[in-house]
Amino acid sequence: MAELIVAFDLPSGREALALAARLPGLRWAKIGPVLYTREGPAIVREFVARGLRVFLDLKWHDIPSIVAEAVAAAAEQGVAMATVHTLGGPAMLTAASGAAGNVAVVGVTILTSHDTAEVEHVLGRGVPDLGFEAERLARLAVEARLRGVVASGRELALLRAALGADLWIVVPGIREPGDSTADQRRTVTAADAVRLGATHLVVGRHLTGAGDPAGVYQRLVDSL
Repeated sequence: MAELIVAFDLPSGREALALAARLPGLRWAKIGPVLYTREGPAIVREFVARGLRVFLDLKWHDIPSIVAEAVAAAAEQGVAMATVHTLGGPAMLTAASGAAGNVAVVGVTILTSHDTAEVEHVLGRGVPDLGFEAERLARLAVEARLRGVVASGRELALLRAALGADLWIVVPGIREPGDSTADQRRTVTAADAVRLGATHLVVGRHLTGAGDPAGVYQRLVDSL
């Protein structure tokens, strides 16, 4: 069964912990750059102390030795999963894998905020199909022995067919019909993500910005 990860992209640790307490059965908490920058490692330790699995989503992209040290530090904090950018290249990805310990390191392929035109502008070349570009980057993660990848639900079917059943595929940008996509251009529903082979679904503003976040959470859990 796919796992549900709640993205606590909130202004403060106090608000994040208060929301977590309202979500019965919560297993995974995603801590991203905003909350981590404001609260530091203390917020990771607090979530871990509450029995939650922390997904530290800082998308490291640096020289291999620095990324390896960052992954090792995450392991010391009790982090369960962390992200690196596949664009960091094979040496960096291999260094991250080698330092992982108990951390499941997953490689970010193409952000859900990107469309084809933007990716072409970044890479300086034509990109006939974003799915094949995501697969190319995902293969770098596989070759470096990362635990999985982060990808849009739009690329899910291709990645699952190409890379097999064992790879974790973490899917952000989960939205339900009628939801605003905000700055995420390639979104997918929870039901479609599960059907296409996601192992982990990341839900953020759809839940954290809702009037009844506990109700939204329970409906998502039921749908899984």
